[in-house]
Amino acid sequence: MKCPKCGGEIPFYNLKPNCRHCGVNIMYFTQEEGLVRDAKRTELEGAAARMIIARVKAEFIGSGLVIARLVLALVAVAALLVPFGSVSYALPFGAGTTLSLGLIGLIQGFTGGFITQILNFVKSAQFAAPTKLMICPAAVMVLVVLIDAAIIVALILGFLNLTKAAKFMRTAALIGAIVSLVGFAASMIVLRSAGGFASAEVHAGFGALAACVMFLAEFFINRAILKKGIEPVYRENDVKRKELLKKVRKGEVNLDDLPLPVFENEQEHEERMKALEEALRAEEEGKEL
Repeated sequence: MKCPKCGGEIPFYNLKPNCRHCGVNIMYFTQEEGLVRDAKRTELEGAAARMIIARVKAEFIGSGLVIARLVLALVAVAALLVPFGSVSYALPFGAGTTLSLGLIGLIQGFTGGFITQILNFVKSAQFAAPTKLMICPAAVMVLVVLIDAAIIVALILGFLNLTKAAKFMRTAALIGAIVSLVGFAASMIVLRSAGGFASAEVHAGFGALAACVMFLAEFFINRAILKKGIEPVYRENDVKRKELLKKVRKGEVNLDDLPLPVFENEQEHEERMKALEEALRAEEEGKEL
């Protein structure tokens, strides 16, 4: 065994806590070394954590534009409550039923037997024609929901890459606006093609138009964000700390070879010295008591 301070050889049968060469307490010296190493690692890892928080802030509350984008994304989901279309069926000896193509109708499709009803109406000789006319706006409705979901996911994960997320949302919003516009036109065509059925009546809704307006608003606001730039505000030296942390993890840099603190600007130095003075003052007051 070697002394961690002077490197002198210590026999295994020597049970004394101090090195017989330099007199240092081996246990306390090792603990102090470990604390210094932990302090360096904490400084580097803390910088990486602060950078993530800075990107999250930039993504959601970094400026008035990104706050407006967040609100708009939620309003766009609420706009899906407006139906893209509906079919009202006059059932024999009954009050009839209405199938709505909106977000609520889509949810009911998985919880209330809506899909089973559609399949039954498609197979029915009496209701097949008006039901098939709703396939086009129904497909558009599903596409719009998927595009909205993709935008929400990109917004949530946007802190990973702020610029790429904004570009994706801009493109997705433009595609959504086009799809919604086609959907609105398809709904109008459905309404005109229906002509009138003795047993059913097809109605075109304004959901596609509402979705189109929301998508266009999202497109323009993301374009404005990209034009202005969306950059997080990092603390000084945090980028350097993160790059150094990568090298330490890869084994390119030895943590023990780094100074403590690893990086320090004037403000951080003043804060550290102030904290040290307060600690020393508290220790002196404790001794006096």
